[in-house]
Amino acid sequence: MNKNMLIAGVSLGTVLGSAYFMLSKASEREKHCLKRHTGKAMRAMGDVVDDINSIIR
Repeated sequence: MNKNMLIAGVSLGTVLGSAYFMLSKASEREKHCLKRHTGKAMRAMGDVVDDINSIIR
């Protein structure tokens, strides 16, 4: 098994588990705030990946 894939899988599982725990214990207002910040973070991460992709090419 590829070590990088294993690390990525464990990291993803940890992040998703933490996100689920935070959402399950949050109030409605906190949930809205978490969703908004998560959306912004995902868009920013997509931009970073696109930039790295552009640099590699």
